[in-house]
Amino acid sequence: MNSKPALQPSKVITFALTTTTAIAAMLTGCSTVSTSGSAAIQAPTITAISKQTYDGQSNDLLTAGLGKTGLLQAALAPLANPEAPSTIDLRQRAIHANYRALIDASPAGGFTRFYGPNIDLTGKDTLGEGKIAGDEYLASVSIGGATAMIMVQIPRSLNKENPCIVTATSSGSRGVYGAIGTAGEWGLKRGCVVAYTDKGTGTGFHLLGSNRVYDWSGSLVDAGSAPNNFSANLDEAARKAYIEKNPHRIAVKQAHNQQNSERLWGQFTLTAVRYAFTVMNGLTDDRKAASGSYTAANTFVIASSVSNGAYAALQAAEQDTEGLIDAVVATEPNVSIANATGYSIRQGDKVVPAAGRSLLDYTTLLNLYVPCAANDSRMESAPLNLVPKALRDNRCEALKANGYLTSAGVAAQAAESIDKLLAAGIQAEALTLLPSHYALNVYQGIAVAYAMQYGRLSVTEELCGYSYAATAAANAASNPLQPIGIAGAALAFATSNGIVPTAGISLVNQKSKGGPREDRSSVSANDANDMNIAGAICLREVATGKTVTGAMLKDGQSAEQKLRADWAARVAKGISETQMTGNLRGKPTIIVSPRSDAVLPLNHAGRAYFAHNRNVDNASLVRYYEITNAQHLDTLNGIAGFSNSYVPIHAYFNQSMNLMWTHLTQKRALPPSQLVRTVLRATKDGKLDDLTATNIPPISATLDANTLIRMQDTQLVIPE
Repeated sequence: MNSKPALQPSKVITFALTTTTAIAAMLTGCSTVSTSGSAAIQAPTITAISKQTYDGQSNDLLTAGLGKTGLLQAALAPLANPEAPSTIDLRQRAIHANYRALIDASPAGGFTRFYGPNIDLTGKDTLGEGKIAGDEYLASVSIGGATAMIMVQIPRSLNKENPCIVTATSSGSRGVYGAIGTAGEWGLKRGCVVAYTDKGTGTGFHLLGSNRVYDWSGSLVDAGSAPNNFSANLDEAARKAYIEKNPHRIAVKQAHNQQNSERLWGQFTLTAVRYAFTVMNGLTDDRKAASGSYTAANTFVIASSVSNGAYAALQAAEQDTEGLIDAVVATEPNVSIANATGYSIRQGDKVVPAAGRSLLDYTTLLNLYVPCAANDSRMESAPLNLVPKALRDNRCEALKANGYLTSAGVAAQAAESIDKLLAAGIQAEALTLLPSHYALNVYQGIAVAYAMQYGRLSVTEELCGYSYAATAAANAASNPLQPIGIAGAALAFATSNGIVPTAGISLVNQKSKGGPREDRSSVSANDANDMNIAGAICLREVATGKTVTGAMLKDGQSAEQKLRADWAARVAKGISETQMTGNLRGKPTIIVSPRSDAVLPLNHAGRAYFAHNRNVDNASLVRYYEITNAQHLDTLNGIAGFSNSYVPIHAYFNQSMNLMWTHLTQKRALPPSQLVRTVLRATKDGKLDDLTATNIPPISATLDANTLIRMQDTQLVIPE
């Protein structure tokens, strides 16, 4: 049993636990929560949903009974009745989909050889199929009007000698199983309890036409018939009136819950930790605490995850006034920084031109310019550059016509687009990833959903003319809206990543000439197929509060200008509610960033947070590890064009978790902040070699000057 330093007296948040199973205990203390960007809010209310015990053979915590063999399969066998899947089916498919979505699931790329359920924490293939027995508790939590799902997994092999809790807040906008293949896998193998939350995202769809929603198990139910994950804030008359004018539309939880739940991601994560203590202390078998109870004083808690889950871990550490969290491991984190000034970033001998911008700022910029930039000669070898050239050409011309470019001719316009992205702090190493991410709707989906989220917009407000609905095939002569297929809707809990386009739901341009159509195939007012330049410009103006000339949006001369000014003000307020302080309250922390991140550019994410933290929080032991030849979406690494250019960032998540564990339990020093130079896989006789240990060298305790990352006064210095 570890002995942690005694905690200073502090208040503990009250939980109103409405239980459907006898598993919860009351925690007492104060009745409100304060977050960094908002006033005090009501304390969390938890409603227990279910408890399941898995034997580790027929079903299990980590792989849903699939084991490594099942997870290796790109697709599972069809269901006998896909229109009415069981909760067991939904869970298994959700784990399969989320596991493979966060990693390179190819053995050549490292799965089942360097990571995966069969690989132990020393990197050896000793765990067979990797199934883990134990108990799984599901609950819903409400904080400040926003709701989320939380889940606690207690392995049968609970580590009683060094009890531990690992947070696994979902990445991106995924559901509660979103981090099971990353933080979940590491924690369960270590014998830790794993505390998950979807942080208010996931599959929360309201099919407005049929008036169906999802319950907490992921099954479709009639709206109002039972507690549900999300339903739009519309009374029946308003729903009918809206759907009569806008058939087949769908409301989406993150975009339309009107709660800006991002401001609460840290609180949802802290609540999951507290709930983990609650269910741990309800154990009556041989996993019961030897000392009588598991507490913050005798249990290590590592806040961890990747991407948005890493954001939640950092935010939770900032907001942890009770000493619940002992350490943080955040890989490829999204961040929202308050007052991101007072520091600069230098890579090699060049100062980065911009740093610390908001997610919505740089994403709307990428959404605007990447289609044209994809025409540049530097993009000739870019993988998945799939948008037809005619559409890219049209976007270039539309940018020029609207004052966003000054060059003449597509080639010059593409080069100018790249220059604008580089000037905005987009990493040069990420350029060849940009076309694939636009083709996969990464930028469009994030820009629309997050703008709606920050602005607390109702589904009926249709920010910048956008809505969500199922559409016909994108290559159809026309692309009308249609009802979502029942089989696809029924499986959305498993297949959706939470951000539209997903699970058969498309992004729709309400203002397309000839009527609403799928966004990319829509037609602008001048009859051009420019992939909705008007919508992209509107999103950019709402994100920045400025027009193309740099003039502030005003409550101006037209109804449209007035509307955009209002949206921009609401969005700015929402972003301010999410902003982080950078103060980690003395907690040891590891931040890992892939140098070629094209989703969360590291000058605005990991680098910016580390530099900001060093300016405001010298008391915390924080390490920053930057990995070359790595990018945000490991799942793409199994595809030609990516596999020979990138190594798995996931390998460095596992390394960092191991380093933090030995730091906590053995007091071993964390390696200094550093640049880790990886080695690309070689090609021999036309065949790409399998990933080896040489490709993913370890984070080192001994560094030369050209590897060390350091703060020099107020400048973050990164080696080339």
